[in-house]
Amino acid sequence: MSKTAPAALPASTPQFRPGYDTCTEVTAICRVEYTTLGYYPNQGVNIFLAMAFGLCAIGTLAIGVWKKTWGYSIAITAGCILECAGYAARAVLSSNPWQASAFKTQIVSIILGPTLICIGLYLTLKHIVATLAPSLSPFQFRPKFYPLFFVPADVSCLVIQAIGGGIAASAGKQDYQLLQHGNRVIIAGIVLQVVVLGAFGVLSAIFLLRAKKHFLRSFAFPESEATTLEIEQQQQQQTWQANKTKFFVGAMVGAYACLLIRCVYRIAEMAGGWGNDIMQDEPSFVVLESFMVGIACVLFTVFAPGVWFPWMSYSEKVNPGLMMRAERDMEGGVVNVGHEMGETSSGLEHEKVVGV
Repeated sequence: MSKTAPAALPASTPQFRPGYDTCTEVTAICRVEYTTLGYYPNQGVNIFLAMAFGLCAIGTLAIGVWKKTWGYSIAITAGCILECAGYAARAVLSSNPWQASAFKTQIVSIILGPTLICIGLYLTLKHIVATLAPSLSPFQFRPKFYPLFFVPADVSCLVIQAIGGGIAASAGKQDYQLLQHGNRVIIAGIVLQVVVLGAFGVLSAIFLLRAKKHFLRSFAFPESEATTLEIEQQQQQQTWQANKTKFFVGAMVGAYACLLIRCVYRIAEMAGGWGNDIMQDEPSFVVLESFMVGIACVLFTVFAPGVWFPWMSYSEKVNPGLMMRAERDMEGGVVNVGHEMGETSSGLEHEKVVGV
């Protein structure tokens, strides 16, 4: 929505520093250019984005309840709800850029939302590795290692950014150096988030390349001669070759790429400080922040693991390999029946991965 702010500041006006604590609407003194964003956000785009994230939240939650993919669905749904709130707040800013509560809401929600969405992404690698071939995991990491490392690391990035925001807020308008220190801490948190995402991408790529090479072999055995382990290996190969698995893995790779682009953009956006030229450029924000996170959420919703990769479910009914693995353990004198997924003896004996 395009609006024109009052052009001139009267010469008789006393010295005045516009800010969210002194301005409540656009006036001759409180011009839109003086806001952190520096523009009227596009109302139509932000309403569209708020609705899109809201639909993703509803869809992910519904499929999660239906297919019992609790951890993944809760993380993605919470992230989408925050994104929805953030863009609803930006829609409010389109009519009044000095609306302080809406500005704070969009800042907090749009920063926090992708962090929760990344948690859902991290959970997928755990189950892909556990289901297909834990023995191919990089550095022999057990599948449960991935969320145990990446989720706290991702949350730490958020905490660092929050600390930076607190430092910047305490600086106010008087202490410019302290404000800059707060901004540097925020950038450090975003850079660390890129490093964490990068490490996740490297480990995922190593595993997928190993799996591709591994499953080029044939695991077909005569039924009368095949051992339980050999039958399990054959099932793992069939899972790898299934179209649903290929679509699911492809969707996760696409979502990962979008989230990584978003984080790299955030570094550039924050590098110049609050109210810099990149931060005040709405088209780049919409393309590299809004659409990147939006595309990732659509992929997470449309290619929900409960439908496309059911091994992430708590339900035994949708995990065809669970009962065979339980029977195999019983034969060996070990009983592991229940909601324990991804057990295998392929190099990682009796590995347990709780389904989330």
